[in-house]
Amino acid sequence: MSYTFVKQNLQGKSIIKVIGVGGGGSNAVNHMFNRGIKDVEFIVCNTDAQALNASPVPNKLQIGIALTEGLGAGANPERGKEAAIESKEDIRELLSSYTKMIFITAGMGGGTGTGAAPVIAQIARDLDILTVGIVTAPFGFEGKKKIDQANKGIEELRKYCDTVLVISNDKLREMFGTMTMSAAYAQADNVLTTAAKSIAELITVQAHVNVDFEDVKTVMRNSGTAVMGSAKAEGDNRALQAIEEALMSPLLNNRDIKGARKILLSIMSSDKAELQMDEFAMITDYVTEKAGEASEFIWGTGIDSTLGDAIRVTVVATGFSVEDGGVYPIVQEIEKKIIHDLETGKQLQEVSVETPKQNIQPIQQTKEEETREFILEPVVNSKTKLVENTPQTEKKVEKVVYDLNNPDKVKTINEEAKSLDEEIQLSEMELKKLQILKNKQKREEILKSLSTSYTENTDDFKTKNDVPAYLRHNVKLDDNSHSSEKKMSKFSLDEDGQILNNNKFFDDKPD
Repeated sequence: MSYTFVKQNLQGKSIIKVIGVGGGGSNAVNHMFNRGIKDVEFIVCNTDAQALNASPVPNKLQIGIALTEGLGAGANPERGKEAAIESKEDIRELLSSYTKMIFITAGMGGGTGTGAAPVIAQIARDLDILTVGIVTAPFGFEGKKKIDQANKGIEELRKYCDTVLVISNDKLREMFGTMTMSAAYAQADNVLTTAAKSIAELITVQAHVNVDFEDVKTVMRNSGTAVMGSAKAEGDNRALQAIEEALMSPLLNNRDIKGARKILLSIMSSDKAELQMDEFAMITDYVTEKAGEASEFIWGTGIDSTLGDAIRVTVVATGFSVEDGGVYPIVQEIEKKIIHDLETGKQLQEVSVETPKQNIQPIQQTKEEETREFILEPVVNSKTKLVENTPQTEKKVEKVVYDLNNPDKVKTINEEAKSLDEEIQLSEMELKKLQILKNKQKREEILKSLSTSYTENTDDFKTKNDVPAYLRHNVKLDDNSHSSEKKMSKFSLDEDGQILNNNKFFDDKPD
């Protein structure tokens, strides 16, 4: 059974389409369809007729009917690409109907998604449709071949998409821990859904300060790699918590928005617990701190009654340059090194070392670098040392030059400099030890002197303590009465010398 897209009445159709390509992309769109995204049209596109038949999405497009006969692409990206090229007119008709923006979701590394998604993106680009790719990179345990195919597919997709968001499945595993296979893939579908829903509803959901399609187009057109995150939080510290969680989204290998040229920010709250001005300032200040002062902001706020006491923050950051660190390879390329036996000139083994390209540096130099095979006479008691290429030692690599005319002579460079450095380091350590010993002896002498002086003067101290200070200093004091004695008589006499019962200073005074 084959499926083709049936052109419907354009009245009421959405300008936004989400197309799931291949098995992984179709599963993600099935998940989105069940959750629902406001005013978005869903389409599943596959070479596998059986998978299309099982999808609940009504709009289905089977590609490569003649080539694959509905049996799939067999994990071959070239076959998936040829299937999309075979059905390119059907794809063009599907996208020509009032489409302004398209999300292409796919699981990279397989056949249909990896091969057909770039073809669909190219057709959309030719129709001047804003094209956003949201794809997953495979788990590490899925094998090197699938990872290599995924990397090639992502690079091909970047050529035709305005923005590409790459979700690393291994990052999801790091964040959510050990889980079953079905749960792991369900989590990947959930993140894909969050990405498409967050961006689409920035356009389709009405807000107080509205973000329209042209705003999204300004941020995402020809922007390359994007960082996107969305989070919901409630409570006293909901604003800071929401923006922090949004910027920790696993949507990219790079989670940092530093260096982003353009940022789209949407903050939604309910009418029950509407966004406060202080909360808005806290969120924008946090984003500015993380992205830099040069970033261009487009923001919107609105009401979503389903949020209750929570707020939802969505951030889309684009416009990274390679120097800013916005673009990272999904998986590091594997460099193959060949080891030769210098005595026999034969290749011993082929070793695969997983290292970034930029860290590859020569360790040994020979006079005849252009020759791959070395034919030397046997050298007595000579061994070839392999030097580990690590960042800590690459500046102090010992370089060995072999004289092909006289194998017995091996010149070692920088040996004297190395020994001199060691001597300098030893002398500095000895000086530090001597200084520590001197300080210790000085402290001990001071403590001993204090202890001795105190012991010698103990008797004299007791004697002086028994004699008042004014006597020791020969100070003469008047013999005054004690402070407790009264200077005034308690009684008064009259003219006849008799004791009066009252005090004339108080009782005989007129009022």
